[in-house]
Amino acid sequence: MNAIANVAPTNTVPMTAEEFSRSHENNRAELVNGVVEELPMPRNKHGYICNLLAFFLTEFVRKNDRGRIMSNDSFIQTRTNPDTIRSPDISYFSYDRMPKGHVPDGLSPRIPDLVVEVRSPSDRWSKVTAKAMEYLEAGVRVVIILDPATATACVHRADEIQQIFDNGDELVLADVLPGFAVPVRQLFEG
Repeated sequence: MNAIANVAPTNTVPMTAEEFSRSHENNRAELVNGVVEELPMPRNKHGYICNLLAFFLTEFVRKNDRGRIMSNDSFIQTRTNPDTIRSPDISYFSYDRMPKGHVPDGLSPRIPDLVVEVRSPSDRWSKVTAKAMEYLEAGVRVVIILDPATATACVHRADEIQQIFDNGDELVLADVLPGFAVPVRQLFEG
């Protein structure tokens, strides 16, 4: 068997953000530097944790009329030429970044204030941390990585050392959602 037959061609033209959003809108995938990367299907615990934090965030944001919470891998573009589109587990857009009114469908040029990723057992910390830095470079103000294995929330901000909140702490986000707080243990119960 010829080993070269299994190698992808190197002269492939990178896919654009528009091409990706049209052809992969219903797939579990991201576009990374113009190349489609399939994402594994999340498991029950992942979805449960995403839903818990999305519930607490949505409840707070709606009660205080602050903006919108998105879930279920809504596309955001983090880089251009070649294009990169990520699909965070949860994102928050203040009304400053996504004004009241019609919620745009499809690929939006807007960058959220907050992004949350729930670390899956197959995710390497180096890759998850690199993705957090990519979000921050794109203009996201705060990135949270929830880790079910350690029951912690790692909070990243540009030019700051990450903060780690464990099950005895309250997760607070005073810079993006003043007044919001949730006990970290509640995100991993169940």
